[in-house]
Amino acid sequence: MAAVNVSWAPDTGLQIPKPNKFGKGKTASSSAGPTSSSQEPSLWTKDKELVDGLYVPPLDLRKQNKLRKKTVKDTAGSKWFDMPAVTVTPELKREVELLKMRSVLDPKRHYKANDSKGIPKYFQIGTVVSGAADFYSGRLTKKERKMSFADELLNDASLKAYTKRKYGEIQEKKQDGGKKFWKKKVEKRKPSWAKV
Repeated sequence: MAAVNVSWAPDTGLQIPKPNKFGKGKTASSSAGPTSSSQEPSLWTKDKELVDGLYVPPLDLRKQNKLRKKTVKDTAGSKWFDMPAVTVTPELKREVELLKMRSVLDPKRHYKANDSKGIPKYFQIGTVVSGAADFYSGRLTKKERKMSFADELLNDASLKAYTKRKYGEIQEKKQDGGKKFWKKKVEKRKPSWAKV
């Protein structure tokens, strides 16, 4: 980013002479002869000056560089097509976490281990558009399509059945050796005529 040259001068209330066709920097009165006593000395200033009350950058180069870095847009760089940093919302955070835990959703599919623990700074979430070449059973119907990945997972019946079964297995395994576990075992051992 190129350095911006900004100048500022206080408003003195003096009139600024404008250049004339007679010569560079000369005015019509100065070319005619000696200056009259009624004219006050004036300061020449550029047309593109800051107005009173606007921000003037600090003279310290370190501070200027810090300000310049803050104003530069936060992107992943030109090699990543200037992908902008995303403002993380709770919905977006949930989507990314679900994508990271996708190996839990389907036991038959295996994914590469995810080494990043947090949410990445630069990322984008897109929508997969199925083409005409895709087989019809591989596509989602309009009814199955939802606004977010989380909504699609919540409405998937096969996933619900799988998670319910796995949850039951885990709870059963956790109960091993507990009071309820032994009561169930004793009930099973009883003959059918003794069961209540």
